[in-house]
Amino acid sequence: FLPQGFAMWVVRTWARVVLFLLRVIVGLGYEVRGRENVPSGGFLIASKHQSAWETFALVPLFPDATFVIKSQLKWIPIWGQYTIKAGMIHVDRKAGTRALRYITDRARQELARGRQIVIFPEGTRSVNFGLQKGFSGAGMIAVMSGAPVIPAVVTGSERMPGNGKKGKLTANLERPDPGHEGVLLQFGEPFVIPRELDGKRVSPEQATDMMMMALARMLPPGYRGVYADRVADEAESRGQRAESVGQ
Repeated sequence: FLPQGFAMWVVRTWARVVLFLLRVIVGLGYEVRGRENVPSGGFLIASKHQSAWETFALVPLFPDATFVIKSQLKWIPIWGQYTIKAGMIHVDRKAGTRALRYITDRARQELARGRQIVIFPEGTRSVNFGLQKGFSGAGMIAVMSGAPVIPAVVTGSERMPGNGKKGKLTANLERPDPGHEGVLLQFGEPFVIPRELDGKRVSPEQATDMMMMALARMLPPGYRGVYADRVADEAESRGQRAESVGQ
């Protein structure tokens, strides 16, 4: 029977306490860059899913954020009830197209209320520190809502102790060098995914690809994952064009 506003206050307070304890006890601080790129009102935050860190660290940074999360989380004692009361968007990954329709409808409702929607296009945390291929559901939300998309990338959060099963999978892997201490969260410039390109309707897959490439361009090479070659090809093409113009 808790009001949504109070539930969000509890979640934000809990997140701030965890971040404080990580800094004081573990020595894992964090820095946020690109705050000037975050508008007011309703928009989408498309975030790289590096570890468990960003699942709570993003909460205090927005006035009224809701997360697209897997439905199993609502069954966690106490915490699950707070995700329900806070208006989080729970998704049954096994529901297929029915789940996509539900996500899109809920996203439109929450955006109309001026809320910020955090989505992790990869669907799950990385098992090798690099970007994984994005799922089409994220692109569908962006296309159907027409809301601005804010790309958000996290580097260094793999340093957080724990991280559950995915943390165990990456425990023995060589970590990429993020080039900084602690955790760095960066927000890129907002963009809107068009409904049409060259007279053709933009598919959810194309929209997701645009989002993932925006994330990949912001990341150091060791974190780009399956998009690394395409970002490198883009850089090479830009260099060749610059050379041709200079001749």
